[in-house]
Amino acid sequence: MSPKATGDKRRVFLFLQGPHGPFFNGLGRVLQASGAKVWRVGFNAGDQAFWFDRSSYIPYVDTPNQWRATLSDLIDARGISDIVLYGDTRPVHAEAVQVARSKQVTVHVFEEGYLRPWWVTYERFGSNGNSRLMSLNVDQMRLALDQFMALSPPPPSHWGDMRQHIFYGALYHWFVMFLNKRYRNFRRHRDLPVSKEFKLYFKRLALMPFHRLQRHWATTRALGNGNPYHLALLQLAHDSSVRSHSHYTSMADFLEDVIGGFAKGAPPHHRLVVKEHPLENHREPLRRRVRELARAHGVADRVHYVPGGKLAKLLDGASSAVTINSTAGQQALWRGIPLRIFGRSVYDKPEFVSRQPLAAFFANPMPPDQNAYKAYRQFLLKTSQVPGGFYSRRGRRQLTRSVADMMLNANDPYQSLLAEKEALTTQLQIVK
Repeated sequence: MSPKATGDKRRVFLFLQGPHGPFFNGLGRVLQASGAKVWRVGFNAGDQAFWFDRSSYIPYVDTPNQWRATLSDLIDARGISDIVLYGDTRPVHAEAVQVARSKQVTVHVFEEGYLRPWWVTYERFGSNGNSRLMSLNVDQMRLALDQFMALSPPPPSHWGDMRQHIFYGALYHWFVMFLNKRYRNFRRHRDLPVSKEFKLYFKRLALMPFHRLQRHWATTRALGNGNPYHLALLQLAHDSSVRSHSHYTSMADFLEDVIGGFAKGAPPHHRLVVKEHPLENHREPLRRRVRELARAHGVADRVHYVPGGKLAKLLDGASSAVTINSTAGQQALWRGIPLRIFGRSVYDKPEFVSRQPLAAFFANPMPPDQNAYKAYRQFLLKTSQVPGGFYSRRGRRQLTRSVADMMLNANDPYQSLLAEKEALTTQLQIVK
């Protein structure tokens, strides 16, 4: 643990880029109320718009190749003890993690919940394929848990704040598109022009009622024939989990493998339901690509495409699920549904994720060890999964109440539980 995080010196937090909207601003205020000093570096007009204290705002207007040196100077000049960021793989954040490690500065990483939809992930130094969970096995997690601890209920089957998520995304990109003159050197971590990103967000927000009807019709059609079916859970092609923790560069490539494996291995009366991500903005013509691939593999009448939305109804009757490394895989495992993945993921444990070749998986999928998964899930709920959300007011308040104290703790969430278990074991030995 960084000495700057555990010493007597007042903590000084430097916020970098966060989720769209005011969550980082509210979290910063709570940390200030604890006695900490808070700064924010903004890289564009969207970052600036959602940080309301101008006296603590630092605009970064230099070129990307100057960022490492600038951050190093900031840490030294302002006595930064902690860096706070959302997603650890975008270029400015990946560099920040490296600089922080070299200077013994603690990095607080936020991500969408591993157990979505009503949890947020909070870790130190890395998430997803860079998470400390990657090196922990299920036996270690079981040892850290009280064997008599009651299991928690399943997650809600709704996102909770999807409309707010889309709204803040559209608003953020509006600021970047029209008010970014000060930040001429800003380079996005995504390859899509900001104007097109804004239009996609705005279009999705405006068409939500139509998309809801479209999803209902597609779901009814996919499930109406009573045949067994398998789920292909798509992700966003620009998602850091896909780009940084898998070999895929597009959903079309993933679909090529999935539909080909389904055609080779699945029994002839089985169906494949391709489920779109809830925030899919159709950069790729996925529906058309699914039709083309299904025809090419001779299964055109057995493959269905369902636009993004709620997943629970589809999962409840699925024979199996395949994904690259989507957090939606956790919902499949909770239900005991066989799961095959194709990227690095925090839930890629041999006890509950199949290693079968894809055709063999579709022919006879191996089910997960549900007891092992329940222990894993309980470990996450006791450590890095924090109740709340980034976008709705209620979700932000719920999240901030818990996570501020977690950030001020000298131990990361996993160390805290392991240390608690070790202390309890020591006490029991003394009593004996």
